[in-house]
Amino acid sequence: MANTSSRMLRLLSLLQTHRYWPGGELAERLEVSERTLRRDIDRLRELGYPIDASRGVAGGYQLQAGAALPPLLLDDDEAVAIAVGLTTAAGGAVSGIEETSVRALAKVVQVMPPKLRRRVDALQSATTPAVWGSGPTVDAEALAVIALTCRDRERLRFRYTTRSGDEASRLVEPHQLVSLGRRWYLVAWDVGRDDWRTFRIDRLMDPFPTGVRFAPRDLPAEDAAAFVRDSLASIPTRYQVEVVVHAKDAELADFVRQWGTVEAIDDASCRLSMSVDDLWWPALVLGALGAEFDVVSPPELTGYLHAMGVLFVRSTAG
Repeated sequence: MANTSSRMLRLLSLLQTHRYWPGGELAERLEVSERTLRRDIDRLRELGYPIDASRGVAGGYQLQAGAALPPLLLDDDEAVAIAVGLTTAAGGAVSGIEETSVRALAKVVQVMPPKLRRRVDALQSATTPAVWGSGPTVDAEALAVIALTCRDRERLRFRYTTRSGDEASRLVEPHQLVSLGRRWYLVAWDVGRDDWRTFRIDRLMDPFPTGVRFAPRDLPAEDAAAFVRDSLASIPTRYQVEVVVHAKDAELADFVRQWGTVEAIDDASCRLSMSVDDLWWPALVLGALGAEFDVVSPPELTGYLHAMGVLFVRSTAG
């Protein structure tokens, strides 16, 4: 009985991990016969899990949404993400668990019945999210849709607005979602342009899975986050900030994270570089460091910091 129970838990986890499993591959993963697999599928159906089966040589199994939300198998990180609020965490309100939140959200959306979806939509429409900083908000359900197509290697179509304000329909092979700074990005192969592209999720509208599968491609970068950083670095910005901070590089790098790059100069100082369109952002970072620093460039940052300092002194003068 213990072996059967463990196997069924493993089977349920696999069904929640992929949208569709060929029967032979699923039986091989579980190290059982296809006949035993069919019995286990029937047991899960008796417990309320809506599992569709297709017959034939290429037959397999797929977990569908049902009339009620059955228990979900979540790993520890995903359970923590749910506890703090999937939608809020996915928007970046809790640092470090954004991508974990989207993974968990994708699992929930996959099996959520329409009645519960309507309740979630009603709750979201009646509340205003509190977003730290000035980053744009993104639709949590859109993130979940995109995450599922990344997971299932399914082509995705959506409308996209470029930096110049032009809008067009795009067809892509989604690779991975990346949370960087205050924004979400999709790394994908653009079918129409026959090349890799980075898309800002807040500029992406009406994501629609096409149902067409694709073979994975090799990303021309160390990972998706590195690809996004390289893509952003190639976009012209108004200010190239360089500051010498009198602190250890390890301490600064842990604080700055993805907002800039940190390079050690010696044991007591390092160089902070940022590429920004507005000076308030590096001013905010420098003000929160709690360390002395020297501005190398641009000269506008020195003037901006001086004006802010005068304002603060005047505002706190007795």
